[in-house]
Amino acid sequence: MTAVARARRARRADLPRVAELAAQHAEYEKAAPPVPGLADRLAVLLFDDPAPRLRCLVAELPGGEVVGYATCSPVISTWDAREYLHMDCLFLAPGHRGLGLGALLMDAVTEEARGLGLPEVQWQTPAWNEGAIRFYDRVGARGTEKRRYSLRVGP
Repeated sequence: MTAVARARRARRADLPRVAELAAQHAEYEKAAPPVPGLADRLAVLLFDDPAPRLRCLVAELPGGEVVGYATCSPVISTWDAREYLHMDCLFLAPGHRGLGLGALLMDAVTEEARGLGLPEVQWQTPAWNEGAIRFYDRVGARGTEKRRYSLRVGP
């Protein structure tokens, strides 16, 4: 039997690699780099909280190398008066795209939603990211036109 790539829940030992991938992701999206100490901060959210809301899934090659990740957490939709799973990130390292790993991560995210009893997964991607848009269209997602805003709140 030949070993195959898989998507699985992240383990604490994966977090330094997830932080590296997050830095690559930020660079790819032309965004500011992640906060210092990201792996430790994620550990608190994923493993040290007695009722963690954040989930992190990784794409792992047969040899054990982690080459991608997805993060998600439940969010409430006021208009629908129900929760859904918000996928904050989905990223594969360069050279590992187009191999079915993104589909593995999407399946793992939808399984998280199903396991939480949530009827939908929502996310966003930059309008210029045509490769991601084609991928999301292929998996059956539908896009909407909105702009995302961010407002920093001081102390």
